Amino acid sequence: MSTPQPPMPQAAPDWQAAAGSAYPTYTSPIPVVRTHLGHAVASEWTKIRSVRSTMWTLGVFVLLVVGIGLLAALVISANASESDLSGENPLSFGFFGLLIGSMCIITLGVLTTASEYGTGMIRTTMTACPSRGRVLTAKAIVFFLVAFVVTLVSASLVALADVAILDGSRQPSGGEWFKATIGVSLYMALLGLLSLVLGSIIRHSAGAITIMIGVLLAPLVIALFMFSSSLEKVREALFEYSIPNQLSVFYSTSLSESGPSGWDPLWIALGVTAVALGCAFALLEKRDV
Repeated sequence: MSTPQPPMPQAAPDWQAAAGSAYPTYTSPIPVVRTHLGHAVASEWTKIRSVRSTMWTLGVFVLLVVGIGLLAALVISANASESDLSGENPLSFGFFGLLIGSMCIITLGVLTTASEYGTGMIRTTMTACPSRGRVLTAKAIVFFLVAFVVTLVSASLVALADVAILDGSRQPSGGEWFKATIGVSLYMALLGLLSLVLGSIIRHSAGAITIMIGVLLAPLVIALFMFSSSLEKVREALFEYSIPNQLSVFYSTSLSESGPSGWDPLWIALGVTAVALGCAFALLEKRDV
C-alpha cells in the first residue's frame, strides 16, 4: 500500500512572484483611489434617497405646502369680492402651508444625522470615511440641496396656482416672486440644515426634533401670553424674531410692524446656522462616535 504524497505547492501567481527581491518597487494590482469630498457626497446621496423616511417626510411636506396653499386661496376666492382682493398679494397665501410643512423639513434634517447615531450605523460611516468633518460636510451639502429643490418646486407650484385662482388680486412684482420662491426656499433649507446640525450635536432624534419644534413655535406662543407691561419689550422681541414672523417677511406680510424686513431673516438664519455648524465640527473631533 503506497503512502499518499503531500500535494505539490502551486506556483505563485505572476504578481506574487513579481514581489520578490528582484522587484522591490512592486505595487498592488488593486487600484487605490484617493478619496475626496465627492465620494462622501455620493455616499450621502445614496443614503438619503434610499431611506423610506425621506420619501414619506418629503411627500407629506409637498402635500402640506401645496394642499394648504391652494385651500387657502380657494377659500379666499370663494368668500371675497374683487374689491377686497384688489390690493392683496396672492403669493402670501403660500405662507400657511410652508409654516406647517417646516416641521417636516426639521424632522428630516434631524434624522439625517441623529438616526445614524441611534442605529450605530455612524461607526460604519466613519470607518469608510475616517475624516469626520468630511462626513458632516457631505451630509450638509446633500440635505441643503434636497431641501432647497423640494421647497422651491412646492412654493413655485403654489405661487403659480394662487395667482391663477385669485385673478382679481394685484399682480406680484418680480422682487416679490423672487422672495416667495428662491428666498423662502433658501430660508427653509437653512432651517433644515440647522436641524441637521443640532441632530449631530444632540445625537438623539426625539430630543433634537423636540428642541427644533420648540425653537419654531415657542417664542411666538410665549409672546402671545405676555400680558404684563413690564415685559412688553421682551414680548415684542420674541414676536419679531420668531420663525413664523421671519417666514412671513418673504411674502411681504410681516406679522409685526417692526423687526426683520427685506432679506434680514435669511441673514439671521445663515448666521445662526454657521455658528451651530462650527460647534458641531468642533464637537465631532473631540467626542467618540
